[in-house]
Amino acid sequence: MDTAEIRRRFLAHFEAGSSYGPHTAVPSASLLLDDPNLLFVNAGMVPFKPYFLGQETPPYARATSIQKCVRTPDIEDVGKTTRHGTFFEMCGNFSFGDYFKKGAISLAWELVTKSQADGGFGLEESRLWPSILQGDDEALALWMKVTGLPEERIVKLGRKENYWSMGVPGPGGPCSEILYDRGPAYGPDGEFGTTTRTEMPTKLEDRYLEIWNLVFMQDELSAVRSKEDFDVAGSLPKRNIDTGMGLERVAFLLQGKENMYEIDVMFPVIQRAEELTGRRYGADPVDDVRFRVVADHIRSSMMLIGDGVTPGNEARGYVLRRLLRRAVRSMRLLGYEDPALPELFPVSRDKMGETYADLHSDWQRISRVAFAEEEAFRKTLQAGTQIFDLAAHEVKTSGAAVLPGDQAFALHDTYGFPIDLTLEMAAEQGLAVDEAGFRGLMAEQRERAKADARAKKGQHADTSAYRAILDEHGPTQWLAYERLETESAPLALLREGHAVDRLEAGEVGEIVLDRTPFYAESGGQAADAGRIEYAGGVLEVLDVQRPVRGLVVHQVRVLEGEVDAATKVLHAQVDPQWRLGARQAHSGTHVVHAALREVLGPSALQSGSYNRPGYLRLDFGWGSGLSPEQVRDIETVSNQALRQDLAVAAQYMTLAEAKEWGAIALFGETYDAELVRVVEIGGPWSRELCGGTHVDHSSQIGTLVVTGESSVGSGNRRIEAFTGIEGFAYLARERDVVQQLTGVLKTQPDDLVSRVQDMVERLRSTEKELDKVRLGQLLAGGAALAEGATDVSGVSVVAQALPGAGAGDVRTLATDVRGRLDPAQAGVVVLIGVDGGKVSVVAATNEAARAQGLSANDLVRAVGPLVGGKGGGKPDLAQGGGTDASGVDAAVAAVPGAVAGALAGR
Repeated sequence: MDTAEIRRRFLAHFEAGSSYGPHTAVPSASLLLDDPNLLFVNAGMVPFKPYFLGQETPPYARATSIQKCVRTPDIEDVGKTTRHGTFFEMCGNFSFGDYFKKGAISLAWELVTKSQADGGFGLEESRLWPSILQGDDEALALWMKVTGLPEERIVKLGRKENYWSMGVPGPGGPCSEILYDRGPAYGPDGEFGTTTRTEMPTKLEDRYLEIWNLVFMQDELSAVRSKEDFDVAGSLPKRNIDTGMGLERVAFLLQGKENMYEIDVMFPVIQRAEELTGRRYGADPVDDVRFRVVADHIRSSMMLIGDGVTPGNEARGYVLRRLLRRAVRSMRLLGYEDPALPELFPVSRDKMGETYADLHSDWQRISRVAFAEEEAFRKTLQAGTQIFDLAAHEVKTSGAAVLPGDQAFALHDTYGFPIDLTLEMAAEQGLAVDEAGFRGLMAEQRERAKADARAKKGQHADTSAYRAILDEHGPTQWLAYERLETESAPLALLREGHAVDRLEAGEVGEIVLDRTPFYAESGGQAADAGRIEYAGGVLEVLDVQRPVRGLVVHQVRVLEGEVDAATKVLHAQVDPQWRLGARQAHSGTHVVHAALREVLGPSALQSGSYNRPGYLRLDFGWGSGLSPEQVRDIETVSNQALRQDLAVAAQYMTLAEAKEWGAIALFGETYDAELVRVVEIGGPWSRELCGGTHVDHSSQIGTLVVTGESSVGSGNRRIEAFTGIEGFAYLARERDVVQQLTGVLKTQPDDLVSRVQDMVERLRSTEKELDKVRLGQLLAGGAALAEGATDVSGVSVVAQALPGAGAGDVRTLATDVRGRLDPAQAGVVVLIGVDGGKVSVVAATNEAARAQGLSANDLVRAVGPLVGGKGGGKPDLAQGGGTDASGVDAAVAAVPGAVAGALAGR
């Protein structure tokens, strides 16, 4: 049964309904959601989290979905087990205060055991083992009743395995798993169900494969210290069901495969990798892991790029970069050194594109991002190889045979050099690698990342006070599209998230109104500014947010009087100039986005934006910097749109209708599946899903001045611009600068650039002439330095400080002085320059000195610490740097002793 059919049967089972009623099929959300606790959607329930937390009212009592997910903690284990993958699809069914344990158990058991002829999966009951939380007698009785299985066939596990929570105070509950016995070939025989355990033995995880987890969400947790240590405050007002069935796991069982990497949507990538490398999957266990890494990481990377992630050095971008580079690295270890992604990505696209059509329609952007990252990594490998060669040379020169763990870690962490490649190259040079040291540093890095993740969980703000206001008064009547001022009544006052009776003069707090004209920050648009007035007082509006859906909260400062929760009438007024500027900037953002796509092509899609009155910035996926001509064209197309006075209109429709209409949905944004707002400028020229405020005609933007284009990470660019009066002000400042320069240089504006270029060229020419003069003066002193050499045990030694000399000058003079020494006698030169607080040390030896065992590298290392630095090089010439100029005299004085010590140690 192919993966598409498994997906179809799952949804059909729940959509068709039963005694528990039909489920609403909900499309998969993006892998990117605005959640401070998550890099990516990592479970099927994540898009429904606001319903489980009580932040929003679910629009349906029952739902089913097949959600795209990415989990990253186990990247290193990918390919080594049947269970670990980064991208996967989670099939789930959800009940929001509707059916509970019996319904979840019945629906799951029916689907997995029903014959394939009747639309089920047809798994043998004799191979299925349910598990429950130890002590959940209700679940035990229900499993026995629904399935007819005896108690010894139901496994009892502890909290670590079978209790679910979000890791923070909130909902939680016991779980039940459905495990599939793959047989004795995958693990030892023995009594399985009769013994109560705290967790599944590792040796049995491959044999008893978890295919479905049923979460019975029934508890309100007040504290969560760990997965097994938490406090239950009481029962939830409504009990919910959250289940997850791993699509890939069921697929490899039903397709008779050994693991998830061999299923129909992944194995074609392995087959193509076989063709490219000439190696065969199944012939070598080490190669098999590499093939599986390629299959997983190619698919995962493609899906992440499809949802708007671009490679980078932080957060989501770092994960993507790591996946892509691990795939390329694995192909290299399999013996393929040509560009691999152009060969492998299309194979994965063709299989996954059967379900996710956007992979085909957005292929130009996806492939451009991926292929550019591989090209960058190939250059990194080249640079990393040079760094490795230097490190290996130092190790062998010192007589050691092991590359230190910190150097292997630096290659990995700083240069992106994979440890496997370091091990391979070290072995080629007869060296080992301190893997224990490397792994220790990696473990420290992971612990720091985990600590950061734990700290981020604290960002899961307590919204209970806002939810209580919403429950009592209902949603705010939001009038931002219709008016700039309105009469309102206060519903609540808050300070630091807690309800208060009043706010006094000078205090900053929050106020919730029954109706408001203020725009709450969202979709990249800054919140409105303005005032709220009442008898005897004035509030300045500092910020406007929606902490829970439907509720608008104003952060205010009391300017006059005090405001009381019992105040009857308030007058809320948006600053009209602020709103005008905000509308110009937001509409300007849409105009720039459309102009960008017209100039660069449809694959130049917005990945983020921010706009405030008079200013906008727009981030978009693109692999290289734009030329000045491209930037000018984008600005020209934008202003032509303003000149054409294009109509700006907004209308509501379903998400499916909006996509069919050609409206652009932005990466990482969540939209109401029932009704979305589409803003268009000039009809089809610009159609985007947007909840912001806009002008009525494009000419009202006034002007649009692009002020910059820059990189914001690999594969991502940013355009910044001013609009409206701020745009005119920017141009006026530019004009003033031109006028001042033309006055100083006594030229006309049209001649200004050529005049400045001429001055720059003359300045460069003068600097070159000065450098020649300075170098001549410097070298003129070389003879005197050579003549002043001192004798140290038969070696001519020159040691001298050079105030004002930079590193290049010191190196040039050192080689010049060495050449002036008698070649028949051993000679050593150590010069130390000081320029602007930076210390440069250069040592040079002649052939006779090296024959006596003297090394420039050793001399630099001997004196470098005295000036707060270090360095190295070859026996004939070495250099280093330092930051402590106060140690220069001591360093010069130490040279004869260093030479004498080296001679004595021969």
